[in-house]
Order: sequence, then structure tokens, then C-alpha cells
Amino acid sequence: MLAVVGEDAVHRVEGLPGESGPVGLTLALGRLRALGVTGLRVALPAPGHPLGLSGPPEFNKRALAAEEAVICHGGALGLVPEVYSVGPAGDEHVEVVWHCLEVREAPPADVPSLGEAERELAEALREATAVLSRLDVAASGPVAEAAIDAYRARAERGREVLAPGYPPRAVRVLELAQRVGLLISVAYESGDGGAVSASEVAARAVALRPVERTARRAQVAAYNSVVEERERGR
Repeated sequence: MLAVVGEDAVHRVEGLPGESGPVGLTLALGRLRALGVTGLRVALPAPGHPLGLSGPPEFNKRALAAEEAVICHGGALGLVPEVYSVGPAGDEHVEVVWHCLEVREAPPADVPSLGEAERELAEALREATAVLSRLDVAASGPVAEAAIDAYRARAERGREVLAPGYPPRAVRVLELAQRVGLLISVAYESGDGGAVSASEVAARAVALRPVERTARRAQVAAYNSVVEERERGR
């Protein structure tokens, strides 16, 4: 629960069947369980890539706008977050409302198995490194060094990212996906790197886009692996 809430002040769920208004996360999870929900899947969609979604269009549209959603397994429901900044100037805090909506019970879009994700990530890491080296971004100074330091700090906390009960492979895949994501961030945040023309900058973005897509697919595979493993065992 703390991993979900983080530093946000308040998380509430609105639109739950049987509830007349917003409720806290603990009560919401209990209500979902009573409705037959046996697991939660993460979706990380992006424009042109409805990763982890299953419809209908209204839900997909809201999830794409938020770039994240939760799909309930065992119940035709999904949750989409909406983030608010509230409070007086200088003392603002974040509140999150999760909108509960109907979803289509169907396989989530474009989610690989852990094995597929691991193989794809290994190739994506090579591609990302090659692109950065070619554009002289990997050695682009303080920004890159700071990003690498940040990754190393996150890696030390890697085992805390996933709750107990996840397979070791899921932890490994998630850590590798984060590393690939780091390299992509270095490329985008380091200015133009060695790219000296607008066309070269555009070429870098085109080259990194499929790598970024692979990293997101792998993250979803890792987060959802417990639910998928349980389903295979039935």
C-alpha cells in the first residue's frame, strides 16, 4: 500500500459499485475483492501503443491520457488515476483520485511473457547503447553522470520495487527495463549530444522510440507476472 501511495497525501477511489462516493484505498481494495477481483494488472499505454489495455474505447482514452491504469483481474473493472494539486500557495500537496470504470474482459494488449521481455530487453539495451555511442551521448558530461548515479541508487532499492512473492526473473527484468529507460533518458536529457543537425536529432528519436517501447512492455510484464503465473497454474 505504501508503494502505491508514495508521498501523495491522499488516494481515493470513486465510482466503485456499491459505493455512493469516493472511498480510501484500503476500503476500495476490500470492495474489489468482494466483487470477485483476484488480482490487479498494470497498463502503461502511450500514444499509438495501448499497452496492457483491453477496451472499451472510453476506458482506453482515459488511460492513454493518464499514461497508466490498473485492470482488475476477475472483475470487468479498471482504475485510471487523476492527479490534483491542492492547498494554498506555498503549501500545496498532491491528491489522487482513481476513477473506477467498466473494462472489457479480454487479454491485455501487447504484453509479453517474462522470457520474451528479457530477450527483447537484452537486444534493446545493445541498440540503445549503440545509438548513444554513435551520437556521443553516453559521454555527454554531468547530465549523463547524474543519470547513471540515479540509476545506481535505484538499483540498490531494486528488490523493494516489487512486493514479496514475485519471481526472481521479474525483479531481474524490471531492473533491466529501468536501465534501458535510464539510457533513453540520458539521450533525451543531454541536449543534442553529438547530433549536429535537426535531422540527426530526429534520427536519434526515431532510433530510440522502439527501445523505449520495449522497456515499457518489459515493465508491464514484470509487474503483472504474479497474476499471469497464477493463471497458468490453474
